[in-house]
Amino acid sequence: MKLNYVKHKIANLISINKIVTIHYYELDKSFSYDGESHNFWEMVYVDAGQVEIRANSREYCLKQGDIAFHKPNEFHTIKADGKTAANVFVISFVCSSEAMKFFKNKVTAVPAKLKKYISTIIEESEQSFNLMSVSDIKLQMKADSPIGGQQMIRTHLEQFLIMLIRSEQKSDGLRIFPTKESMENHLVSQMIQMIDDSLYGKITVEEICTTLNYSRAYLSKIFKASSGYTILEYTLLRKIQEAKKLIREDTYNFSQISDKLAFDNPHYFSRVFKRITNITPSEYKKSVKNP
Repeated sequence: MKLNYVKHKIANLISINKIVTIHYYELDKSFSYDGESHNFWEMVYVDAGQVEIRANSREYCLKQGDIAFHKPNEFHTIKADGKTAANVFVISFVCSSEAMKFFKNKVTAVPAKLKKYISTIIEESEQSFNLMSVSDIKLQMKADSPIGGQQMIRTHLEQFLIMLIRSEQKSDGLRIFPTKESMENHLVSQMIQMIDDSLYGKITVEEICTTLNYSRAYLSKIFKASSGYTILEYTLLRKIQEAKKLIREDTYNFSQISDKLAFDNPHYFSRVFKRITNITPSEYKKSVKNP
């Protein structure tokens, strides 16, 4: 018997047509950009520190984990607060979907469970393109970019936008028991928060396990699956990200930064810095002072 299957047409809530620019800025505390307007969307996410932005006549202070959207043809500026260096991810794109109305004048904190989407977008962007400077107007693909990288950027960005809309909608029902996935996401978020809270000190995997009351094997497994890093790798990565921010703020010398971030000694700090960034602290300081 022949069955007459019905081919369901997929409804696209958000469909991104083109990616225009991708930036990951490591700003010093005195950075200021006079502003611009353009006929496409722009998303600004603060990965570390804080910045001040203006959208037409509205002004906002964005802290770590905050996100802002600039609608097409909206004049916008961005500057550091004069006190702290900041890491800012900016991506602009063309999208005419009706659902984008949700993001007009939208400034909000990104829920912890959605930050993994932004991390993936940044990672795919770094692998696929030479990330742009302030003056660049055209994306340049890397010769060794991974297959499907551009589509992955678009797909994860669309997913992130949809999930952000969902996160602000009220649920019709109350889930009494958390799912295994939601529980693990919550645990990973707690671990990341503990690591971030201890950047200026030391925290061991054993201390994390004791606090959360789970085994080392289990927490290590779910952390690696979620972040792509071991707990130790992520801890060192976050310390070096903080070190780069302190270098840009130009308040402490390298030995003081090593001590503040609880490295055993300045030589170990320099080795870890070079292993993660491929340049020495001195080379990094020179690059940010002489762009």
